[in-house]
Amino acid sequence: MSLDAPCPPADSLNQLQQALRAFAQARQWGPFHAPKNLASALVVEAGELLEPFQWLTEAQSRALPPDVHEAVRLEMADVLLYLVQLADSLQVDLVQAAQDKMRINEGRFPVPADKA
Repeated sequence: MSLDAPCPPADSLNQLQQALRAFAQARQWGPFHAPKNLASALVVEAGELLEPFQWLTEAQSRALPPDVHEAVRLEMADVLLYLVQLADSLQVDLVQAAQDKMRINEGRFPVPADKA
């Protein structure tokens, strides 16, 4: 990937992970992408994601103006990108981890008998 080339399309987390790896390698960011640094950056981005919602009512948060919606969309992307990079750094399969966590949560939070 050249420094000026756009990111290739990614249809899966694995493809996104590979594109992010190439993006960071092209810029020689490896020394800065320790798991601790990626987790810290993820938390910062999550805080930035929260900021547009800070003083909104629940109803307002469901009906964002287009410019705020776009800003939130891009912050969500930042959170995802750092999470995928952290998973790559720690060799975690995020999809498998999410499926495992859903199974754990199914056991912790069973569907009430009257809802089944």
